[in-house]
Amino acid sequence: MAAAKEKTTFGPTLEPHQIILAPLVTEKGTHQSTNEHHNAYSFVVNLWATKTQIKHAVQELFEVRVLAVRTQLRLGKHRRYRFKKGKLSNWKKAIVKLHPDDKIEFY
Repeated sequence: MAAAKEKTTFGPTLEPHQIILAPLVTEKGTHQSTNEHHNAYSFVVNLWATKTQIKHAVQELFEVRVLAVRTQLRLGKHRRYRFKKGKLSNWKKAIVKLHPDDKIEFY
């Protein structure tokens, strides 16, 4: 008997443009993106996105071949607004390693 395949992800089904929210352009990320170093690019991604979803989204949006995806959950910073303490939202960072022949141009 064939068992029904259960959904293993949380939240709604996400489209590629909902998974990749923004490129993360930093000095460290710029050094990683060169072919001489790692050919890796950083993105701010949806908190619900999995590594396989991120891989497929980058391949579809930028038409490149993805070798590996690493993710990090970044905690929001504590901030003070006048006399009240607050906290910025948590966010998820993805570092995507590309095939040596591929490249993404942000600008």
